[in-house]
Amino acid sequence: MVVQQHRAGGGVRAVRALAVAGVMAAAAGCAGDGGADRAAAAADARDGAVEVVRRAAVVLAGEGVSSAEVSTSMETAAGGTLVTIRGTGAYDFRAGSGRLKVVLPSDVAGEKEHRPITELLVPGALYMMNRGAGVPADKWVRIDTTALKDGNLVTGGVTDPLAAAELLRGAAAVTYVGETELAGVTVRHYRGTADLGRAARLAAPGSRASLAAAAEGLRARAVPFDAYLDEEGRLRKVRHRFSFANEGPAAEVVSTTLLYGFGVPVTVRLPDERDIYTGEIEQGRA
Repeated sequence: MVVQQHRAGGGVRAVRALAVAGVMAAAAGCAGDGGADRAAAAADARDGAVEVVRRAAVVLAGEGVSSAEVSTSMETAAGGTLVTIRGTGAYDFRAGSGRLKVVLPSDVAGEKEHRPITELLVPGALYMMNRGAGVPADKWVRIDTTALKDGNLVTGGVTDPLAAAELLRGAAAVTYVGETELAGVTVRHYRGTADLGRAARLAAPGSRASLAAAAEGLRARAVPFDAYLDEEGRLRKVRHRFSFANEGPAAEVVSTTLLYGFGVPVTVRLPDERDIYTGEIEQGRA
């Protein structure tokens, strides 16, 4: 048994400088030093938007706290009906591993009730329990995410939280929208597009192969996103919009990942080889 346990030009510049200084002075006059600090922080957020967003994965996997609780949702239209798949769990960004419980709506499973799917996420692989589609109830399914056309950005019903952050390394044309509040935390909202190819080239080794597969397999390499980062630069929420074609016309999939409870202990225990199902999976019922 394999066990992984992780604890978690000059003139123009002069004019611009005068303009910023004027804003800061006005803010200071109205609200004191705190107002000036906020104005300066907002200016920094606008000017460094691209780099701040691109560093999101580095911050999450950096020294200190590198784990978090996770809540996800994945939305797509099926037969004219909006279908939402939800997941909850915890993830260790330094190790690139996590454990999530994924709940399918009844119209996806083809049943009135469907037991939650347990997913173990590790670099290059996805393990699923209660996968259904002909898989025995006591067996796990192991999927090589580097062989998936979407690199498991969509297939598992949950975007791997680290892949969601690593994708932002390909960010371009980023706009700073402004400050907002998310679950009682002040965050900065950024909007832009991420290039899958660039993200794959710059990603950490554990995510590189899966993102490269997505860059080859997804119909659109430019992925629109909305990212929300806290004052420490940590990603708190990210929403990606994928254009994905498996069979038939392309499907638009919106994947949202929420991060909170930083520092939570994360334990990922991989199944024994004898507990992994190696038979044929009925893809039509998946």
